[in-house]
Amino acid sequence: MKRVLITGAAGFLGSHLCDRFIKEGYAVVAMDNLITGNIRNLEHLFPLENFEFYNHDVSNFVHVAGDLDYILHFASPASPIDYLKIPIQTLKVSSLGTHNLLGLAKAKKAKIIVASTSEVYGDPLVHPQTEEYWGNVNPIGPRGVYDEAKRFQEAITMAYHTFHQVEIAIVRIFNTYGPRMRLNDGRVLPAFIGQALRGEDLTVFGDGTQTRSFCYVDDLVEGIYRLLMSDYAQPVNIGNPDEITIGEFAEEIIKLTGTTQKVIYKDLPQDDPMQRQPDITKARSILNWEPKVSRKEGLKITYDYFKSLSEDELYKKEHNDFTKYIKK
Repeated sequence: MKRVLITGAAGFLGSHLCDRFIKEGYAVVAMDNLITGNIRNLEHLFPLENFEFYNHDVSNFVHVAGDLDYILHFASPASPIDYLKIPIQTLKVSSLGTHNLLGLAKAKKAKIIVASTSEVYGDPLVHPQTEEYWGNVNPIGPRGVYDEAKRFQEAITMAYHTFHQVEIAIVRIFNTYGPRMRLNDGRVLPAFIGQALRGEDLTVFGDGTQTRSFCYVDDLVEGIYRLLMSDYAQPVNIGNPDEITIGEFAEEIIKLTGTTQKVIYKDLPQDDPMQRQPDITKARSILNWEPKVSRKEGLKITYDYFKSLSEDELYKKEHNDFTKYIKK
């Protein structure tokens, strides 16, 4: 049985990746310090013999006993609320954390894939964004702690590939959504649905003309899996090029939820990108991948998930007590 380490495993994307690799027959070593992750995202996996969990911060030295075939580095705050609240940890997990995991990959002779982001493009001057675009990033602005951390992560990953011949993959993730997102993380989709479910007006920052392109999580996981299994070492955009303005998206959410709330507008945060649309030519040609789930279908699944949450979960984050899952 092949063995994979997944960091950030209790997060939204990390937990879905754990599911995928369990389904593919891997032994999964999950690692998360639970600073933004939720242990409940993994509770269905704890009874499995081929699943193990470590509560650990990868910014510190990482030791995993035994062989590893793959490492998926998905540990990082990924929303503005998180990385503005914990900026130093955000910088450390993509610098020190990535360094530690690259060293582990080298020692284990494992292939590593790192989760980069469309934020490396900043507020883009090129549209749609291709992998060859170097970006328009403010390194000392409030978003710089995330944007520049990810840019450094790509640089050190490529350095380990060229200097130490470590097998790598770099995925640039565009806006993704689906079950297990946190309603209070500040990203636009869960923010809108959370406000609708709580009977609040939907808040649009700016005038609503800025755009985003939303990819359903199952499509993203498929793209990540194909990239990891390929021999391509350059960054690849994985996202859905179906672009929509934030104003139009708010109206879609109102129609989906059947709410009567209105849309209110507030000032746009500093350096918030005006356009987001991936060019997925490389993903199509190299990985034979493109998104399959329509936004209408994906939003219905996501909304049904959020509706199933308890009132307590709608208003506050769950406590992360993982001790009850420890095997006796």
